[in-house]
Amino acid sequence: MSETLNNRHEILFLYDVSWANPNGDPMDENKPRLDEETSINIVTDVRLKRTVRDALMELGYEVFLREERTEDGNRKTKEDIMGCYDNDPAKVLARCVDIRLFGGTFAIKGNDQNAFSLTGPVQFKFGHSLHRVKVELIKGTSIMPSAADKRQGTFTEVYVVPYSLIVFYGLANEKAAADTMLTKDDLDAMFKALWVGHKAGTDVITRSKFGHEPRLLLDIVYKPGALTHMGELDKLVTFRSDRSDEAVRDISEGVLGLQALSGKAAAYRDKIEKVRYHVGDRVRLDPVLESVFAGASLEPFPWSEEV
Repeated sequence: MSETLNNRHEILFLYDVSWANPNGDPMDENKPRLDEETSINIVTDVRLKRTVRDALMELGYEVFLREERTEDGNRKTKEDIMGCYDNDPAKVLARCVDIRLFGGTFAIKGNDQNAFSLTGPVQFKFGHSLHRVKVELIKGTSIMPSAADKRQGTFTEVYVVPYSLIVFYGLANEKAAADTMLTKDDLDAMFKALWVGHKAGTDVITRSKFGHEPRLLLDIVYKPGALTHMGELDKLVTFRSDRSDEAVRDISEGVLGLQALSGKAAAYRDKIEKVRYHVGDRVRLDPVLESVFAGASLEPFPWSEEV
């Protein structure tokens, strides 16, 4: 059995989206989420975790928050799925990697408290684009007519962003890991799911989501007993381009600036055990990772050659 997580981990993950909707707002015509003051694209942590969960299932892992349907076609509730585990939280933890990672709240039949809650050791802030984005409305028609008007196809509308380079910051807390029995293998599975889920997962090959590509993933592993970490890694990365923000269409049109991250990493060097990484195609880093984490052990993820 894999060892329970005993190191603190900081996570920096960047991916981009081309002519797609990274995270629609159901309260606003499912438009991509936007900070109206800055035109920065926002993606919730819930959206990220959904992609991770779906990718974990495709990789062969069991997850609790999954879509299942009853014999009459209705979606199963969390209470229904809890029944698959005999309403026993211990069985959920033993079998479901997503609960060991992200925690969860469950209603338990026959329990006086009627609820059980676990704080997940792995948490992410909302993601945000490293530049201003513009939302575009794409209109079209479908070939098949609607019942209301059988003479012509129905009109279609979809909101997309032409390009958005999105950064997520996360933390894996070794203290909370003891409560959910999170293991090192669980965390490794999540990192692989982050990458392959945003590259080729079924979750992102729908019409509105197709156009995702992972670009950079860092796992900063701290030494056991280090109760501190750099924090806010998403604010230590920039994207520099000769083109205006809204005119950028590809990762090759700019450079990921890691100068601020380099300076912060130098101050925490004695607390860092190692840094694991994977860098996507056509990504230019300034400075390179060997310089950013000078003096620290750098190693690719064990699955790097597979993807």
